[in-house]
Amino acid sequence: MKINANELRQGNVLEHKGKLYSVIKAQHVSPGKGGAFVSCVLRDVIGGNKLDEKFRSGETVERVRIDEVDYQFLFADDTTVTFMDEATYEQLAVDREVLGDQAAYLVEGMKVILSVYEGRCVGAELPPTVVLEVTETDPVVKGQTAANSYKPATLSNGVRTQVPPFIEAGEKLVIRTEDGSYVERFKG
Repeated sequence: MKINANELRQGNVLEHKGKLYSVIKAQHVSPGKGGAFVSCVLRDVIGGNKLDEKFRSGETVERVRIDEVDYQFLFADDTTVTFMDEATYEQLAVDREVLGDQAAYLVEGMKVILSVYEGRCVGAELPPTVVLEVTETDPVVKGQTAANSYKPATLSNGVRTQVPPFIEAGEKLVIRTEDGSYVERFKG
């Protein structure tokens, strides 16, 4: 199925240069001079090699039909992440590299949609947001009340992100899984 390069998202699988590649990162770039393009980091599904590729905005790419199956995250170790098929209760161990940076946002029991091609996981789609606790952050600086000022904070998953100045350690936040950015305080 041909799609426009602008529609590429993390987790998509495409056929490119005679091989299957999973999109690890897709960034839309509009330079001041020249045409817009999509800069992608691709991972060879079979070999695991990474490839940096740029596609012009109007260019089409061949997206491969992948089975998308609901799984539940069970646990992770240094190299693999283990999921359970909610229908058959079979477990599937997936290499951490398949998930890329999103592996840090997995929470026990989280529902994840895995993209499976010929019995092999080639990508994953996490929920758009996750709730995490702030473990460490800088104290509020007096006078730092500008609406667009942020300070660094460390979350319970070890990832650092930028949060508004009123956020303190121990608070639970809603975090976007795609890029790790702050959305809002958790109201639950």
